[in-house]
Amino acid sequence: MKRNETTLNTNLPSWLNDETQNELRTFLQGNRFRWLVTGAAGFIGSNLVETLLLLGQEVRGLDNFATGHRRNLLEVRERVGEAVWSRFDFHEADIRDAHACAKAVTGVDYVLHQAALGSVPRSVKDPNTTNDVNVSGFLAMLDASRVASVRRFVYAASSSTYGDEPNLPKREERIGNPLSPYAVTKLVNELYASVYSRTYGFHSIGLRYFNAFGPRQDPDGAYAAVIPKWIAAMLAGDDVQINGDGETSRDFCYVGNVVQANLRAALLGELTASKVYNVAVGGRTTLNDLFSIIQAGLATHGIHYGKRPAYKPFRAGDVRHSQADVSNAVRDLGFSGLFDLQRGMTEALPWYLAFVTGEKAAV
Repeated sequence: MKRNETTLNTNLPSWLNDETQNELRTFLQGNRFRWLVTGAAGFIGSNLVETLLLLGQEVRGLDNFATGHRRNLLEVRERVGEAVWSRFDFHEADIRDAHACAKAVTGVDYVLHQAALGSVPRSVKDPNTTNDVNVSGFLAMLDASRVASVRRFVYAASSSTYGDEPNLPKREERIGNPLSPYAVTKLVNELYASVYSRTYGFHSIGLRYFNAFGPRQDPDGAYAAVIPKWIAAMLAGDDVQINGDGETSRDFCYVGNVVQANLRAALLGELTASKVYNVAVGGRTTLNDLFSIIQAGLATHGIHYGKRPAYKPFRAGDVRHSQADVSNAVRDLGFSGLFDLQRGMTEALPWYLAFVTGEKAAV
């Protein structure tokens, strides 16, 4: 990527206007590519779509709305405006459909593969469907991308791959035994990516996300992530349920960090083998501390939640502690985790509040 001068764009996500992102921002604003984002109507996928469109890119989205929402795409459309939205091409399809995958990658430069069935509890309840989507669907998209000779295939891996490996922080080369069917599927993705690299010379990059959160993360449903689920409960005055003693810890990662990692992984120099990188901030926050941080954040918006957490039994398949070593992503991708939990929460809370209260999203 060559360095160019550019002016700041107030429509861009705040992280992209940070001086550390000048090279990335100016390169994309000066070069137009065609991107495929699978899971485009999901939480991370829709944030990728929005950012790429605002950077002047051509974007194709693919989603079957199994877990994604049309409202996410409608929100992106409203935020970017009709002229920018005209550069978005949407395919409603399932990643398990090989023909649909082949059609979706036609003429595409970069694939950002986010489509999957997330959630450890969902995988414990229904391992067959989780495997079908996350393994068969992944393979269909990986192979279609290989046949189409896309420039780069970047996929959503998962910190669940570390399983029972006890050491902290988690390093990419050191994993343990998977603790859930979901974790197995994400490990299989990495194995297929490695095999495709050795067998076909088709190299890819997997990004092991650590507890991503931010705008458009669904607070509804049985498998909602902890942050939006707790915010919704606090706003309703309901109990906040914590599985275990609350000392379970996670490396919470704002979605701006995740989007940055995807773009950098796609655009770096030539690969000689498939690789995986941690995407997080390198911190560790207990669930008890997370409860206090959300409680304090809501108080700054005039919302005071006075209840104590309701502690429940530990949940099957959950990892006790998780913290990433991001030094490889920093070294190889130029990644910078600009948003720690506190800054990310400050950015995300207005959207969560607007969504839960039924008002128009403000961020």
